[in-house]
Amino acid sequence: MTTVNNDVCAGDADLSDFALRAEEWLQTAVPVEWRESRGALSGEESDAIRREWDLQLWRGGFAGIAFPKDFGGQGLGLAEDVIFHVLAAKAQAPDGFSRVGKTLVAPMVVRSGTDWQKERYLPPLLRGEELWCQGFSEPDAGSDLAGVRTRAVRDGDGYRITGRKTWTTFAQHADRIFVLAVTDPDAPRYKNLSMFLVDMRAPGVSINDIRQISGAIHFAETHFDGVFVAERDRVGNEGDGWKIAMELLGDERGGSEAAARYVEIRSDLDLLFRTCGDRPELANALQELDERTETLRWHLAKVIDLEGMGGEAFARAVSVLKVLWSELWQVVARVGFEAHVPADREHWRYQFFESKAVSIYSGTNEIQRNLISERVLGLPR
Repeated sequence: MTTVNNDVCAGDADLSDFALRAEEWLQTAVPVEWRESRGALSGEESDAIRREWDLQLWRGGFAGIAFPKDFGGQGLGLAEDVIFHVLAAKAQAPDGFSRVGKTLVAPMVVRSGTDWQKERYLPPLLRGEELWCQGFSEPDAGSDLAGVRTRAVRDGDGYRITGRKTWTTFAQHADRIFVLAVTDPDAPRYKNLSMFLVDMRAPGVSINDIRQISGAIHFAETHFDGVFVAERDRVGNEGDGWKIAMELLGDERGGSEAAARYVEIRSDLDLLFRTCGDRPELANALQELDERTETLRWHLAKVIDLEGMGGEAFARAVSVLKVLWSELWQVVARVGFEAHVPADREHWRYQFFESKAVSIYSGTNEIQRNLISERVLGLPR
């Protein structure tokens, strides 16, 4: 097992047993064609494997690991969730399309949803049968999320949503989207927003793919033209949207994502040591990156320890964690790109361009630093 898992499992027989079971399952569950030939897979082949992976996780008992049993999850903790993500990354498992639903939608519905919403949306979400995407950012409201302009206007027993969202992850695959929209334009800032659960196939929804500089298409721009949403698909009360959105962003910055990123960064850094470790001009840079990677590993283990405390302590820790892994990935990718190793040229080209976005999504690192300075260091605004 990786160092992170060794740290987490130390002295805990239950965690060690879980890690062993997960490792054994992953050895046989990860598709051979994905592990050995995914660079040559077509987009359709890759998408099919990723969709099937969501279903395999459910069948294998590894969907909703840290999710309450009462709602269809495994009822375990963040430690088990992190262990599984680390082992899955090490086993080169696919990244399924249900990540947004499991990481963001499911906790939101449990915290703020109605009984009807829990019964309707949680089972197919956890089984990987319904895929979700996120409707937060807009062309004129990225870092300033409270400045969204998408409107939800009352219409009988529901609302009509009009506006557009951008950087919608997995929009081309999703069945549903959660949307932050203005319901009361006259209300004070932060009190004028509400959250909705919207059918991506409803009349008036359309998407345009966004091709990234890496060549990948993970995102789209999503348009809403008078899309009807029933009142039962509003999460919480009118005006609760900002509070719900902030809780969601805390979920998105949590330990599972960072664990998977740690393994990817560690793997890339090990590749650099194998191919460039004998180059004197890179010695200092590689040593510094190795130290930063170990700092990330330590902080990840610390976040797991803080899970039970919750509240501000946990929120502060994940903000620090997000800044650490995102900026480290960018530097590792840049060093690899500039090292000009012919055999790894395409790998580093992809990583270099793909890493450009990580300090922006899930809350920009500038915003994270504001949170850290105010809530951790106690500095004035």
